[in-house]
Amino acid sequence: MRKLSDELLIESYFKARELNLSPEFINLIESEIHRRSLYSKIKKSS
Repeated sequence: MRKLSDELLIESYFKARELNLSPEFINLIESEIHRRSLYSKIKKSS
């Protein structure tokens, strides 16, 4: 996940939720979003 750009990470998060992928996978994405301090971007886009 560290190789994904911030934008692609955010897009992946929304796509994973849209497709109802496993909660574990979504949690991995969320963890990386928090690690990069991008949480505000997913709140603004929701």
